[in-house]
Amino acid sequence: MTRADFMARLKRGLVGMPTSSAADILSDYETHFEDGKAAGRSEAEVAQALGDPDRLARELKAEAGIRRWNQEQNPSAAAGAVFAVLGLGAIDILILLPILMSVIGVLFGFYMAALGLFIGGGAVMIAGPFAGFPGGALAAILGGLGLMAAATALAALTTILTIWLVNGLVWFARLHYRLLKPALDAQANDNSGDRS
Repeated sequence: MTRADFMARLKRGLVGMPTSSAADILSDYETHFEDGKAAGRSEAEVAQALGDPDRLARELKAEAGIRRWNQEQNPSAAAGAVFAVLGLGAIDILILLPILMSVIGVLFGFYMAALGLFIGGGAVMIAGPFAGFPGGALAAILGGLGLMAAATALAALTTILTIWLVNGLVWFARLHYRLLKPALDAQANDNSGDRS
């Protein structure tokens, strides 16, 4: 594989990453080729030593997604980490994805229930005193505040569960990938030996 082929495949694989991060990575790999050339190695030798650029791009995107999640811990970072890990292919998607989608659906349902409960609590608090709420105006205001507090607590607990889910998925992917990596490396070495 030539330097241009390797860099083109790596660049294509890094699509979706922030432009500055992808540029830094590409610059680093250009440096590897320059250093190899200075050491008298051919482009093909350097490319072979660096490995499969498609797999390398998936690993780099997964690490970047996980790093972003560890720094930011917001919904966007969580989605980025989950999709980057799934893109890595280290997790058996056929088994994990249906389970993951079910859990995400349940969490989304809890968020929607919290939103509905909060809106309902606000309606009871505002309209209850004028609509003849049982127990009077004070009961309507307190009841509405109670529903809004319950909604806030439900949303907070759901957020904690979501963070645990993403952290667990990241932990599982790293563990699974560490266990899978020696087998993938052996397979890649076998394949490169077969081509010789």
